[in-house]
Amino acid sequence: MLKVRDQRDKAAFSALFDHFAPRLKGMVMRSGASSAQAEDVVQEVMLKVWRKAHLFDPERAQVSAWIYQIARNQQTDHFRKNARPVPEALKTPEPPEPDVSHVIALEQEVQHLKRAMAALSPDQRQMVEQAYMGELSHSEISEATGLPLGTIKSRIRLALEKLRHDMKGARS
Repeated sequence: MLKVRDQRDKAAFSALFDHFAPRLKGMVMRSGASSAQAEDVVQEVMLKVWRKAHLFDPERAQVSAWIYQIARNQQTDHFRKNARPVPEALKTPEPPEPDVSHVIALEQEVQHLKRAMAALSPDQRQMVEQAYMGELSHSEISEATGLPLGTIKSRIRLALEKLRHDMKGARS
């Protein structure tokens, strides 16, 4: 460890790695981590040993105690990070299984809407389709058709009232 600390000796670090890596992995796995998680923790520990070698003081601790302390801290950090619950706002709820009766009711409502749309005058149907299916503003429809804005608004309002009336009858 002193060669790693004082000389940044890669061969000495390799020997440290070969000696401690399997022992650290076993320690981490005994605490409930999978093999892959344990390997991740060991990699992080040994990287910290290399980066923080200048902090090692043989007067304060043995090499093994120093490395095992880093390992315990890293293991704790790893488990905290990976066990962090996802905030409710970020959880994507499982979509509910479609209820057959709702699917059938929706299909019937769509069919009724298609019939109600077909019953509109061609001018009203065109305005509603452009406004709601074409996502055009009233001004954009006016520019595209050359009709006055008031006419566009009147046709859409009348068409929506007729559709609302026809759809109300379908739900009853």
